[in-house]
Amino acid sequence: MNAMIILFLLVVLMLTGMPISISLGLTVLSFLFFLTEVPIESVALKLFTGIEKFEIMAIPFFILAGNFLTHGGVARRMIAFATSMVGHWYGGLGLGGVLACALFAAVSGSSPATVVAIGSILMPAMVKAGFPKSFGAGVITTSGALGILIPPSIVMVMYSVSTNTSVGALFMAGVVPGIFLAFLLGLTTWWRAKKFNYPRQTKATWGERWVSFRKAVWGLLLIVVVMGGIYSGIFTPTEAAAMSAVYAFFVAVFVYKDMGLKDVPRVLLSSANMSAMLLYIITNAVLFSFLLTHENIPQQMADNMIGTGIGVIGFLLISNLLLLIAGNFMEPSSIVLILAPILFPIAMKLGIDPVHFGIIMVVNMEVGMCHPPVGLNLYVASGITKMGITELTIAVWPWLLTMLGFLVLVTYWPTMTLWLPRMMGMVA
Repeated sequence: MNAMIILFLLVVLMLTGMPISISLGLTVLSFLFFLTEVPIESVALKLFTGIEKFEIMAIPFFILAGNFLTHGGVARRMIAFATSMVGHWYGGLGLGGVLACALFAAVSGSSPATVVAIGSILMPAMVKAGFPKSFGAGVITTSGALGILIPPSIVMVMYSVSTNTSVGALFMAGVVPGIFLAFLLGLTTWWRAKKFNYPRQTKATWGERWVSFRKAVWGLLLIVVVMGGIYSGIFTPTEAAAMSAVYAFFVAVFVYKDMGLKDVPRVLLSSANMSAMLLYIITNAVLFSFLLTHENIPQQMADNMIGTGIGVIGFLLISNLLLLIAGNFMEPSSIVLILAPILFPIAMKLGIDPVHFGIIMVVNMEVGMCHPPVGLNLYVASGITKMGITELTIAVWPWLLTMLGFLVLVTYWPTMTLWLPRMMGMVA
């Protein structure tokens, strides 16, 4: 009964057009004030203890690093290197876009940032080369979603905060699925380009490839700094985030010199705004999770679901459907912070690995970012391409179908996700 009241309150507040973060907070406070006798002091205490986690500090640092890289010319050099490697195949610039998105994802941690950084440079080049605008938009919108699967990933940090799962293990688990999804998106790009005979670039010589690699190497080294540091145990994922922000600042201002020191305050302010928004969502989601736990709702749902004999396969299917539906109305951070505390206890009772379940949630978020009505990547791509949301939705469908097929694969083949973390001794 309490679960129904909480859900009803949340849905009613969201339907009024109220931001999700405020809807969460008001739902919790309304329920606690009128339907329980929980002292308000405990709510205030939970607010502070809930966001005291060391892992949360990684979020503003990864956002800052991504902003320095987006404004600092790193994306342009990554695109040049990627297209020199694969530009001579069918749909060469599109394939270069997929590869560039995968590389930029490995340093940014954000999907919209990847779409902006790569799309704003590559889209005009693709149109000039003779590609239909819809083809370029489909490639960039969906490949940009790699930003939250290929580590580092802000969404993975959110999942870690919600479920106390190791951030390092989640980062390792995202590597193989991220590379495989990039391959599948590239295959879809190549197939459509071959089918419609889209242009190819002149094959670059190894000398030209070496020059483009040398120019991009400072940006690519950030992958080594972050992932190498975590792999080797030199620093934690949170410390890696801080290192990435410092490194990105150094590269953008002093190496590539595409940013001046006068531009730094603007980047800091933009990063602070985005960080504050996410931390506010986290704060209210912590309260929501506290309310659910206090009312014993996740445990009751887990017992009821297991009592029906639904099994692992059925639960994962229901979870995917629920997450995909949620993707129609909410952005990834909110979905993870609201649904992870509800679904996670059920997954644990069914014996599903917490890291594997985290990657399943992240892939669902990727799909949600590429379809209407709330798909963040669609809106970002719309701003870059000047295409309407309906037009963009039609443009992305071949790649979106590929992502849905990949979701099925990653859901029911846990070895793909867990192989690398097991090799590193991070999961059993």
